[in-house]
Amino acid sequence: MSHNSSNTLQRGLKNRHIQLIAMGGAIGTGLFLGSASVIQSAGPSIILGYAIGGFIAFLILRHLGEMITHEPVAGSFSHFADQYWGRFAGFLTGWNYWILYILVAMSELTAIAKYINYWWPHMPAWGSALFFFIIVTLINTFNVKFYGEAEFWLSLIKVVAVISMIGFGIYLLVTAPSNSISQFSNLWVHGGFFPNGFDGLFYMLAIIMFAFGGIELVGMAAAETDHPEKTIPQAINQVVFRILIFYVGALVVLLSLVPWNQLKFGSLEQSPFVMIFSQLGIGWAAHLLNFIILTAALSVYNSGMYANSRMLFSLAKQGNAPKVFTKVNKQGVPMPATLFSAALIFSCVILNYVMPEGALSHLIYIVVGALVLNWAMISLTHLKFRQHLKKQGVKTTYPACFYPISNYIVLAFIVTILFIMWCKGFKESVIILPVWIFIMFVVYKTLNIKK
Repeated sequence: MSHNSSNTLQRGLKNRHIQLIAMGGAIGTGLFLGSASVIQSAGPSIILGYAIGGFIAFLILRHLGEMITHEPVAGSFSHFADQYWGRFAGFLTGWNYWILYILVAMSELTAIAKYINYWWPHMPAWGSALFFFIIVTLINTFNVKFYGEAEFWLSLIKVVAVISMIGFGIYLLVTAPSNSISQFSNLWVHGGFFPNGFDGLFYMLAIIMFAFGGIELVGMAAAETDHPEKTIPQAINQVVFRILIFYVGALVVLLSLVPWNQLKFGSLEQSPFVMIFSQLGIGWAAHLLNFIILTAALSVYNSGMYANSRMLFSLAKQGNAPKVFTKVNKQGVPMPATLFSAALIFSCVILNYVMPEGALSHLIYIVVGALVLNWAMISLTHLKFRQHLKKQGVKTTYPACFYPISNYIVLAFIVTILFIMWCKGFKESVIILPVWIFIMFVVYKTLNIKK
């Protein structure tokens, strides 16, 4: 395999790519599917939940943003943990993130098979998983511009879809006759804004946060971005407004169209978006939405695959993974890292073949745990990063908001999420966390990695 002597990635991503990678990361299947169970528990207060989640996600992004604007490198937060905190922190952060995205890619691939079944019920899950596995793996073996372009269009479909849905929903609300069920008052008349009390919302915050997994993808792409010092802050600052428009806006409109307590969920796999439009008698909307959700899942999977190869490349650069993963081909693609990650994701195709029913639910437990750990590591690393720069008297160009208070807010929120997970049947995820960190420590010590 030919690879250039410097083993560097190429800066092939433009501003528009980064904008949509940032946005695509925030609009995953969580918005389209995850909101079903939350609506049942929280009612209209889900809107407040997504606003809180969005705010926390923004703080985490600003912590990450300050570090990557200061030093745009591959495998961003793992590199910073390694530099400013210590060898094990870099090892844990990098491998945790890598495994997290292997699992995310697997769960999205499993979900893709479900959406295909909506149209072709007899298609075996492993068949459609295999088909999309091959396509996405191919996309990721071309140069980074190709990934950026694929992600740009996949994300654009999601973005245009959500905006059109909000617009169409508003049109339906404005033109609805006065005796129609579609009224803005649906947000507070059926048992109030908090129909199941504050508890109903509080215990759903963990699932809501799961929807924001992927926001840190901006950080992964920093090393391959043109003018990162300008592009990254722009993308991060705009993410918040977009989260407010997409999540909060879409849910305000949807929950006004049909009272939350009249939504009939046959199964939680069915998207609230599809349910609402079909209950309003708009049949084709369900097909269109299924297509959009399929695109959303593909986009998250595509990004997961990208993040994996770059994180593995970065771990190898730090000396925390085999040197072979630092190899880059003529196009600047870390091929060994890409193909190795793909090989593991392929096991998901086999999983779908062996146990199609239970595959998804077990993956989600581990994903949530790894995601929470990842966010905690970003905010903790940022504290170390700032202490380090303070000693050297260095000022950064894009400082995080309310440092260090924002770091403690994020960490306190993460502890709250773990408490909720413990109470609400995600005990597995909470128990796995310390065990997981311990296993990683043992592996680290066994490999006895020396700088």
